[in-house]
Amino acid sequence: MDLFWQIAEEKIKQAYRDGEFENLKGYGKPLKLKDDSGIPEDLRMAYRILESAGYTEEESQLKKEIMTLEDLMKNCVNDEKRKEFMQDLSKKVLQYHSLLAKKRIRTNSSIFKNYQEKIEERLLK
Repeated sequence: MDLFWQIAEEKIKQAYRDGEFENLKGYGKPLKLKDDSGIPEDLRMAYRILESAGYTEEESQLKKEIMTLEDLMKNCVNDEKRKEFMQDLSKKVLQYHSLLAKKRIRTNSSIFKNYQEKIEERLLK
């Protein structure tokens, strides 16, 4: 440990002994930590940022389904099946945009779309 770390630790311990933390919200209660052991370590910060920004698992799942349907449509040779995929895709896109609209996230911004694509590309690898 370096000198600054030791000084900071000593100041925290002294404040604790003086009772300066007793009026803090949640004092004496266990921390509610999320289990992120299933997330690769290099992606954990990105997941925390998305979660803090209000991005939910439901949105992520819808986006994966949209991408899957898009892939199925590209590779489909049966016109009837392609029509079914198109209908399903339309529903999923509407659900996705509805979720974002509830949060008042603008999805028509080109900056948002570029950033969104980069994040999704990284997360869905």
